[in-house]
Amino acid sequence: MVRMGPDVPLLNEYKQEFFWKRFPQTVLGGPRFKLGYCAPPYVYVNQVVLFLTPWLFGGIGTLLCQLQLLQELHAAVLSGMLMFGAAVGVQALASYAARRSGTVERLGAPNILADEEEVEFTHCVSPETVRFIAPGKRFGLNVVVHTVLAGVLCGFGTWYVFLGRLTALYGSIGVSLVVFVLSWVTLCIAEYSLIVNTATETATFQAQDTYEITPLTRPLYIFIFIAVDLADRFSGPVPELQLASQVLHVLFFFLPLLWALGILPPLDALLLWGMEQALVFGLGGSPMSSNLRLLLMFGVSAGIAVCNYFIPSSLGVVLFSISTGFLLSLDLSQVSTLCRGSRAARADRGSRRGVSPPPPPSSFGWNLGCGELLLYLSLLLVAVAGAGLLHHFLGSSQSQSLITGPQAPVSYLLLVWQSSEDALLQVVVVILVRLAAGNNVLPGWDNLGVGVQLLLVGLLIDRLTQFLAKLKFTLTVLVTSWTEKKQRRQSAGTLLALNASLCPLLLAVVTLSALLSAPLLPLFTLPIFLVGFPRPQRSWPGPVGTACPCPDSIFYQQMSGSLASALRTAFARGSLGSLAPGSHFLGRFQDRMVWIMILERGYGYCTVNIKGLELQETSCHTVEARRVDEVFEAAFERPERLGFTQGFNLHWGNALTPCAALAVRVYSDARNVLSGIIDSHDNLRKLQDDFLKALVWLLLRYCVQKHKGFLWSNEEGPGVGGRKSQSSQLAQTTCNQPPEAVVVESNVSSLRFRQDSSSLTSFGDWSDEDDLFGPQPARRTVALVTAEAQPGHTMLQTGASLPGSVEMDSLFENMALSALQPLQPLGLGIGMPAVDKGCNPEVFRESPGSIPHLNFSCPQSEVFNLPTGWRTAPLLPSRLLQLRPLFPEDWFRFTLGRFGPAMQGETSEDMTKALKEDEALKELHAQVALSCLISLGAESAFTSPSYVYRLYCGDVPWTEGLDWLSSSKELYQLALRAFRFSFKLLFDQASLGPMESPEELFSTLEEYERDWYIGLVTEKGWHDSVLQEKPFLFSLGHDLAMGTYTGRVLSLQEQLVQVGRLNGEGVRGQWANLSWELLYATNDDEERYSIQAHPFMLRNLTVQAADPPLGYPIYSSAPLHFPCF
Repeated sequence: MVRMGPDVPLLNEYKQEFFWKRFPQTVLGGPRFKLGYCAPPYVYVNQVVLFLTPWLFGGIGTLLCQLQLLQELHAAVLSGMLMFGAAVGVQALASYAARRSGTVERLGAPNILADEEEVEFTHCVSPETVRFIAPGKRFGLNVVVHTVLAGVLCGFGTWYVFLGRLTALYGSIGVSLVVFVLSWVTLCIAEYSLIVNTATETATFQAQDTYEITPLTRPLYIFIFIAVDLADRFSGPVPELQLASQVLHVLFFFLPLLWALGILPPLDALLLWGMEQALVFGLGGSPMSSNLRLLLMFGVSAGIAVCNYFIPSSLGVVLFSISTGFLLSLDLSQVSTLCRGSRAARADRGSRRGVSPPPPPSSFGWNLGCGELLLYLSLLLVAVAGAGLLHHFLGSSQSQSLITGPQAPVSYLLLVWQSSEDALLQVVVVILVRLAAGNNVLPGWDNLGVGVQLLLVGLLIDRLTQFLAKLKFTLTVLVTSWTEKKQRRQSAGTLLALNASLCPLLLAVVTLSALLSAPLLPLFTLPIFLVGFPRPQRSWPGPVGTACPCPDSIFYQQMSGSLASALRTAFARGSLGSLAPGSHFLGRFQDRMVWIMILERGYGYCTVNIKGLELQETSCHTVEARRVDEVFEAAFERPERLGFTQGFNLHWGNALTPCAALAVRVYSDARNVLSGIIDSHDNLRKLQDDFLKALVWLLLRYCVQKHKGFLWSNEEGPGVGGRKSQSSQLAQTTCNQPPEAVVVESNVSSLRFRQDSSSLTSFGDWSDEDDLFGPQPARRTVALVTAEAQPGHTMLQTGASLPGSVEMDSLFENMALSALQPLQPLGLGIGMPAVDKGCNPEVFRESPGSIPHLNFSCPQSEVFNLPTGWRTAPLLPSRLLQLRPLFPEDWFRFTLGRFGPAMQGETSEDMTKALKEDEALKELHAQVALSCLISLGAESAFTSPSYVYRLYCGDVPWTEGLDWLSSSKELYQLALRAFRFSFKLLFDQASLGPMESPEELFSTLEEYERDWYIGLVTEKGWHDSVLQEKPFLFSLGHDLAMGTYTGRVLSLQEQLVQVGRLNGEGVRGQWANLSWELLYATNDDEERYSIQAHPFMLRNLTVQAADPPLGYPIYSSAPLHFPCF
């Protein structure tokens, strides 16, 4: 992202034109009067006629009623029937136009491109005109429902605004006429949106309106107003209802303004928000982590509330309330999961080193065992006994004041289990009010009863907390819009002056958003504040766990289990403060950002969602990440910078408040520039010898594996004189060790991250392997490594290279040469040895049946025999004889002496000596090892870093023995792994010095096999190793931009992840603006103002953390349930 100045346009020119065409349509409910091109007059006339049709029919009914020709009810029915007939006609025309044009039914989501298309009109009722004015419905059921609803709405609306009714309410014919006219404007807007053309609402919750729910939004609110008026009409003289009816009739003609500003929520958001508020403040529950859980919990809680009214005994109500409150406060949905997790842990204990993802700890509360059941049962018995005793001693004297109805104490008792700290605070407030009143009677307060008082206090505390958080967010936006130079727009002074002059209105907006528990929406994140529509605490309608995955997502997935364990401890200790659903936390480690959101909380458990933000280095991301680092550094390492000595918090406006540093098992990512290592001729000459030693070790280990039938591991530990590799030593040092301790130049990824890059090639050419023109990118020639092999391995495929062919170089390092399929050029056999396709290709090598049988001098040598096909390399014996001095005989004998006793399970000096003296066994392994050396083109010493990189990636140039090597997948995998081991040996010896003894080399190879994954970042084995928490990972890369080779080392260590609390209302406000800006204004410009870096509000990070499709976190966990004991 290219960072731009503060005066970047809020909307580009195209989006501005689009917005000013869409907004009038939203205000009027659907008519399109601003098209951006010339249209015939009848297009506008038709829309005006359809818009005023409900008013015409309602006026007929009103006139007949005023002339006393019809009663009010009959006049309303007449108006409704006329509107029903008109709606049927509109839908019939829309259906006819759709059939005539033969177009596909429109999707539920608005088609912006279709809206921008210029329509060619022929006449006033042509199919194009009808489709433009009334697009029609997608589902046949909606055609029927919306048509009937249009007639009902017109009938009740006519009854609602009869002049006689308005005159009776206000006692003035002038006021009644004004209300009558403006109210019919509201009704016309709702009718047009319902039956003709639905406008895009500013209050948009879902990205797509699949089931056409949006047309029902405006009629729903009108029916709510009408319901209050009907209650006032048919109930007795209730002053409160009459006052409410008077107020709502005035508010009725302000509905178009509320719809245009997006204050009133759509139906789905209204339903979820209403259930959540009723569950929390009416039934004593908690916000839920999913819509399904919210619906189920609301239904069960409401059912229990109804049951309380049928329990005749007050003691029964108390005992039933205590029991059900305790059960509902538990995470009952996870009982089966906890039981399965406990059984799986017992079954897998001792048989697996790691799983993907790592399992939760087996400590108290993670699994449902006897200890947990005993604790829950004990708590329930104690609570029931205590409640029964209190009712026995206080029930007779306090029954009338404690219980005005059974639901209030039931809800509070559920709240006691759900959030004990909040319940205790509410009790304290109620007691203080009682003590402050003394002997005085508070009629309105005392008549509520203690249960209702406690619930009301809880509601007031929640709204007050929201008000303070929103007020802090408001001040942050206002102050930083002027004090931060990079945020100061030309209009900043004007906006500040307006906010100062309209301060009471600003406070009213903040107060209204707090009362509604709605986000405070800063338009374009400027100091222009609106009340966003109420929505659930999660802010997003979709399921938790949606993300935009990429290769870096595995690092967040790996650390999520360990982070959950650390969060459990921090929550139990109170290190992160109070845990309320809707709280947001930000964690920071090296170049990783973790976004943590509390979704749900009950007794003894908490449900969170962990998101991982992108690691890609962008200017906005870097600015805010640097600010986060400074805040954490000032809090945890240099507290004198916090401003305590000045007596004032210098960081009062920060959205982030540091809380704690948590110990988490994560991968530390280090990048090493290999200049001076991979291009050193001394190191390259040593690489050939190390390759043969590593291959000999792997061949012997393969034999032991095959003999025992499973992966062999040395249970006796490293050999004498063994040493740790470079990264193994680094992992055992403290996290504050200076980088100078490493010989190689190392760039640890703390603030910046450079995405790997490599070369993408189709097929390479034949060229000398020198560095005359700089480092050669790896080219795809014959051998191709694919990722479809088993985990941790690669699979060889063969293709052909074409001399003189052209290749592409990618900008991404380490992009799998192994992940690309080779292009198959014409003339596949050009430059290759001629092969008669009608004959068996095995004629070029010795037939397995003609190979003489090996006569081993030692009986145990048969265990170390290799497959017969591995001895059939099509190579001249003279070439093998010429390279025979390269075979490390001393190392072979030493390795054989180490593997032999381990295989037999006992130490026999005679047997070991016999194995070492078996010449046939030695010659067998020498032949196979040297054949692999020739097939990889390494019979001469390595002289080119580019060739080393190509072999490491599995990009083997064609040789006469490559077809033979590729025919045996196992041998090829061993050869490739041996070469990667040898390069890792080169890396470690260049950093820490040469190997001093065979024991040290043997121990190092054991460590590579046991604790390391050495390969490419793009391989499946790398992904699996990270999730299985392999202690170390190594990868070789090529930075084409810098022309250097890099080594990447991941070390699994317990590191401190710094965590801070975010201003939850600031997050909700920015997410509300993001939803409005992308879903309504369609402002998806990557350089828009509202996504630019803001060091106080963390605007760019907050946008990233939003759920897709609006945000783009690269990892998002499913709801994680863990105990908080």
